[in-house]
Amino acid sequence: MDAQRALLDELMGAARNLTDEEKKGYRELKWDDREVCSCFMVRFCPHDLFVNTRSDLGPCPRVHDQKLKESFENSPRHDTYVPRFEAELAQFCEKLVSDLDRKVRRGRERLDQEVELPPPPPITPEKAEQLSVLEEKIKILLEQVESLGEVGKVDEAEALMRKVESLNAEKTVLTQPPQTALSMLTQEKKMALCEICGSFLIANDALERAQSHITGKQHIGYGMVRDFLSEYKTTVEKAKEEERLAREKEAEERRKQREKETESRSRRSSSNDRDRHRDRENSRDREWNGKYRDEGRGADRRWHGDHRNGRDGGRTRNYDRDSRKERDRSRSRSPIRHGRRR
Repeated sequence: MDAQRALLDELMGAARNLTDEEKKGYRELKWDDREVCSCFMVRFCPHDLFVNTRSDLGPCPRVHDQKLKESFENSPRHDTYVPRFEAELAQFCEKLVSDLDRKVRRGRERLDQEVELPPPPPITPEKAEQLSVLEEKIKILLEQVESLGEVGKVDEAEALMRKVESLNAEKTVLTQPPQTALSMLTQEKKMALCEICGSFLIANDALERAQSHITGKQHIGYGMVRDFLSEYKTTVEKAKEEERLAREKEAEERRKQREKETESRSRRSSSNDRDRHRDRENSRDREWNGKYRDEGRGADRRWHGDHRNGRDGGRTRNYDRDSRKERDRSRSRSPIRHGRRR
């Protein structure tokens, strides 16, 4: 019924049975809507794996639509949503496998436990008497069968042998201990446990039955679930390892960059120190050169001044001496000084 409904939805659309009024408020589903099964979109839905088996999960509460799945696979956002949908499917599968593993552990413990059967109860006097009578009848019948065989009466001998077999069966029933729960549990020691799906199998069973189990829905379904989980965990671990290596590579590149910057700053600092030292040396040289130049110029000025003062001073002294002589002669010729009056 569900398959037919899905086929009609695919051919005529999910709104095929709606009236015109209902279609006004109808919204077409998209693959990223919450009503759509993300597990079905990305891989498989576990609800579809165990239909009509002991592990049947019932119908999926979300929408399974092949057209939406094709739309998702062709969407440009496909690669972005795949990790998210796979994580949801892995979470669902983890729960299934966890429940199954608990069942497997209980079954393994049930098979591995040591069961010791108590000794068989003693035969009662009544059973002992019945066994004695049966054994006597069997002995007599065997002797008669031997006699009939010697005289060639084969049919009569075969009829007596059938009676002997019947008496032996009665003897087996009398000697067999009663069936108990403990003895039934011991018989289960001959069972085997499937590690994939948790089913009990008969050890050394016929090949046809073993093949039927392997190709059954439950075994194949849990095999798909376990394979997906193994693949998903491997992918996640690989991604984490690649991310770790990328972080280490980035950290190493940053470390090398810092070392280069530190070395560059060190070279610039050393170069600046050398430049400052050279500038100080040049400044000191200029100061010394200026000082020596000033001292040389002062000495030259003093020498030239002294030289000029020497020549001019001589002329000045001669001029003063001549002036004094002239004044003395004038005074000697003056009539007032000599007391002469005209």
